[in-house]
Amino acid sequence: MEVSRRVSDEVREAFFELVCSGWSFVASADAVGVSRTAGRRWWRRSGLVSPVIQFGRRGGLPGSAPAPVPGAGEPAAPGPGRRRPLTSEDRAVIAAGLQTGCCFAQIGRLIGRHRSVVKCEVDRNRGPDGSYWGAVAHRAAHERRRRPKPTKLSRNRDLCAFIEDRMDEGWSPKLIALVLREDSTYAREDQVSHETVSHETIYRALYVQGRGELRKDLYRQLSLKRRQRKPRGHRDGRGRSLYAEAFTIRDRPPEVADRAVPGHWEGDLIVGAGCGSAVGTMVERSTRFTILLHLPDGHDASSVAQAMIRQMSTLPEHLRRSITWDRGSELADYDRIQVELGTTLYFCDPHSPWQRGTNENTNRLLRFWFEKGTDLSGNTQADLNRIAATLNRRPRPTLNLQTPAQRLAQLLTNPAAA
Repeated sequence: MEVSRRVSDEVREAFFELVCSGWSFVASADAVGVSRTAGRRWWRRSGLVSPVIQFGRRGGLPGSAPAPVPGAGEPAAPGPGRRRPLTSEDRAVIAAGLQTGCCFAQIGRLIGRHRSVVKCEVDRNRGPDGSYWGAVAHRAAHERRRRPKPTKLSRNRDLCAFIEDRMDEGWSPKLIALVLREDSTYAREDQVSHETVSHETIYRALYVQGRGELRKDLYRQLSLKRRQRKPRGHRDGRGRSLYAEAFTIRDRPPEVADRAVPGHWEGDLIVGAGCGSAVGTMVERSTRFTILLHLPDGHDASSVAQAMIRQMSTLPEHLRRSITWDRGSELADYDRIQVELGTTLYFCDPHSPWQRGTNENTNRLLRFWFEKGTDLSGNTQADLNRIAATLNRRPRPTLNLQTPAQRLAQLLTNPAAA
């Protein structure tokens, strides 16, 4: 019976150098004088690069010059302020140092690098069997530097399906990313809780040409339906006029600004095509609970006041302390609203929508259902109630992923908390 001989580390290193330089497995094994089966077994045990590498017929015959691998040369020289990447010579020194029992600090002094660099390199490029081979490590580092890399969405269709389903329900990319990161019940139900993705990755998949991981028409599910991103840095040239108003936003008590006390609302109109139809929107500042006003007879001052009184009168008195509105003519009957609801109305400055930031953000979300340039008169009160209920069941990052409906229910069941 033939006794298997132990092959030296120098022979294995030579075999790995030939394969990583472009030789075939057959030619490399014949060149170093080992069996082809042993060579393939060594390569598989290294575990860093796929054993199935298509070199074609560039392997050549034993003794010929190794065929170069395209792009497998040494890394480019570092620019100013950048550290020098490890070269094939550095990795050969690391492999030799490990075989002779040197510590990371000693190897680092030999190649002029800190011991932590050596440790990270060995941990990253060590094979499953614990061995470190300089040629294989250099080849693995080169493979990791290849660009472009496949994106996370292109590698995970389940994650893409989760994003598409949530965007079809009106969720924003930022909310989807937050829910995945927080590992909430919404993610666990779809069995993608182990995956995270940033909102920027989702936007890139929607807007950057050639990504193609998500549906091409998915941008229509965004609140503003934009095909392309809007350039930032634009300055709005509109002036801001101040009027002597009896009730201005500066007259609001401090408890409104810090959202410490519930019952303070912000409101405005979402106007349809040609200003011929509108829907009133009202949002409670602390809970983000939304109420939609049905305006079938137009959005004049009388109709808006009547709809607001009808909807708000169902709330307890401690949940209708104040209302902040824009300076539109639709609220000319604010005196009637204040008397019948027992509340106080405050008006924003002209051209200052950010003073009603909660309502503006909610209107942006509602544009998922009320698209710009469409006729809104076809929506009944039942339709508006269904849309408001859908939005109020949506988790909000500002509420620690609770829903506005949950927050309002807590206030209704425990009035003392308000």
